[in-house]
Parts: sequence; structure tokens; C-alpha cells
Amino acid sequence: MYAVVASGGKQYRVQEGDTLKIEKIPGEVGTDVAFDQVLMVSDGDDVKIGRPVLENAVVNGTIVEQGKGRKILVFKYKRRKRYRRKQGHRQLFTAVKIGAIEA
Repeated sequence: MYAVVASGGKQYRVQEGDTLKIEKIPGEVGTDVAFDQVLMVSDGDDVKIGRPVLENAVVNGTIVEQGKGRKILVFKYKRRKRYRRKQGHRQLFTAVKIGAIEA
């Protein structure tokens, strides 16, 4: 059984037992989370698709980690003008372990 959920402006395909890195959501490690924006649920042959979301469908999970991703360098450069700007960025994320899919 799997589901497609929306979180942080992105869509993720999840199964029970998966660990998922999503955009940072508030909460401490060990806190339970519920994703109520479920777009699709599939249980083998039975597929339910929402318009845009499914009613009474929830994906439950637990926060495993709050952290920062790897560093990305943003480098701006204009030739012959002595213009260079170097900046780093580390995106915050939340790792969630998916527990149960309730459709």
C-alpha cells in the first residue's frame, strides 16, 4: 500500500516504514505528525484519486530528525567587471518515518 502526500509545496510517494526528508516542519524529535493532504492512495488493485485531496485519508508519521542539508554554493559572476559574489546555503529539513496510511 502506498500514498502520495503533499507537504512543503512538493509531492511525495510514501509507503509504511519509509523515512522521508521533507521541508522543515515544527516539532521535536519523537513527535507524531499527520499529513492530511493525501492526493492518492493505492492498495494493489484499488486506487483512490482525490480531486484535489482525498476526504478522510490521513498518513501518520513520527519525526526522526531535524537538521540541515548539504551546503550549496551560489556564485554570481560578471565577466570583465570584477564582480564576484559567493554565498552558501544549507536547507533545513525534517526526516519523518511513515507509520500508517489510513484511507
